[in-house]
Amino acid sequence: MKTTMTPTLTPTKNPMMTLLPLASLLAMGLAQAATTTLPAAPLAMPELRISDRAVAADQQAYRLLQERIKKLNDGGVRVGDYYLSKAQCWLDVSFHEYTRNDRSAFPLQALQESAKIVAALEDGSAPNPGDATPLVNDATRLREDLWSGFGQLRASPGFACAAQKVACGEVELVHAGNEYKQQGWRHANPYVQLAEDAQAAARSAAAACPADQPKPDPQPAILPPRSEHERITLDMDALFRFDKAGPADVLPQGLEKIRELAARLQQGYVQIDTLSVTGHTDRLGSDSYNQALSEKRALTVKQLLREQGIANVISAYGKGKAEPVAACDQVVPRAALIACLQPNRRVEIELTGIKRVRKD
Repeated sequence: MKTTMTPTLTPTKNPMMTLLPLASLLAMGLAQAATTTLPAAPLAMPELRISDRAVAADQQAYRLLQERIKKLNDGGVRVGDYYLSKAQCWLDVSFHEYTRNDRSAFPLQALQESAKIVAALEDGSAPNPGDATPLVNDATRLREDLWSGFGQLRASPGFACAAQKVACGEVELVHAGNEYKQQGWRHANPYVQLAEDAQAAARSAAAACPADQPKPDPQPAILPPRSEHERITLDMDALFRFDKAGPADVLPQGLEKIRELAARLQQGYVQIDTLSVTGHTDRLGSDSYNQALSEKRALTVKQLLREQGIANVISAYGKGKAEPVAACDQVVPRAALIACLQPNRRVEIELTGIKRVRKD
């Protein structure tokens, strides 16, 4: 059962929040945060949300992203714009669940969806991630009729008048699916109702939309995005304590490297299709021991990446000492040999995906 937290940033009673007044955050003295970029994984791990300091840091992440949304509106992006509305509603449902002490990945992943849309609006990159509505935290897909209805509205002549309701209704459907998966229909029901109400309001707005209502600028013809491959190598000695492999054995600087990697991938890729983590060891020790160690370390890195919101599907493998990159055949003293073999103790991360295209 979720318990209620009482942070200083007060959520509205309506989970959909009907878009927080974008000017309200200025009163909090955060105008200087307008150019600050939200980290890829801005929230504390759920088990660490037990101190005022951790909660205050999390609330600051919400404030910074809200200020970026306000800055886009100050620059001329309409509050009713589909993408800006969707970014706001992702932020709203994230904060709503955070204040209800949801310890799943939903608050983080919903907040990251908002941040991705905001980043695309800021740099003008295309396609905007807001075109998709992912089922974050593996939410159940409920009410196909509502999904279909929102799709029809997006293609309708009156979409410009209904964009805000469509954007927030789609987000509420994901919100409902997350509640259904976690706690069943009784908890999902209020959010399904919000999605139903949003669709009804959107249909009315689209039907009443004046013929001369300015429509969103047509998207320029874009060639199908090309999937790219990238390989990244991490030094195992910098990640784990010697001869260790579990999450508790990750060094502080190793955890920071994982966070930095997650941030780079989320900022650099619109979409990650595949991601594999392969652990390697040096030749010291038996084959079976090294194989098990490499597998355990790969699984730990996989877990840490998923906690940072990277890819729903990550593969993890161990290759033991089968693929060395340094031979060190002539090195005899053990300390020197261990140092020489260091490049073999590594994690290789390979991924394919669509990189973000930035417009100059």
